Amino acid sequence: MTERNFQCGLEAVLAILGGKWKPLIVYHLASGPERTGQLRRLVTSVSEKMLIQHLKELADDGVIRRIDFQTVPPHVEYELTDFGQSLAGVLAPLCEWGTRHTREVAMIVQNRKRASEAA
Repeated sequence: MTERNFQCGLEAVLAILGGKWKPLIVYHLASGPERTGQLRRLVTSVSEKMLIQHLKELADDGVIRRIDFQTVPPHVEYELTDFGQSLAGVLAPLCEWGTRHTREVAMIVQNRKRASEAA
């Protein structure tokens, strides 16, 4: 196996958190374990297929842990590992930045939508 040389630390983060939904999953698990259904409600607009895929990838990468309670009906929860907790800590400042700049970002998204509709 060859070691990947990242040009900067952000590339390493994106190798783990790349994708639209993974940062939100990690963010919501920072407050404690959640069941799949609750994550689906917290991470709005994610499809069931994408949520399950991202949960599996995050578990395979050692960011989250899948806890199967071996019950009928099935009861499965996800929680952050120590590695995942350290990653969640760096998401908090991004969340704060997004909160401070919500209006500007909403305008940018709206302008992008208009531009794509006009094209």
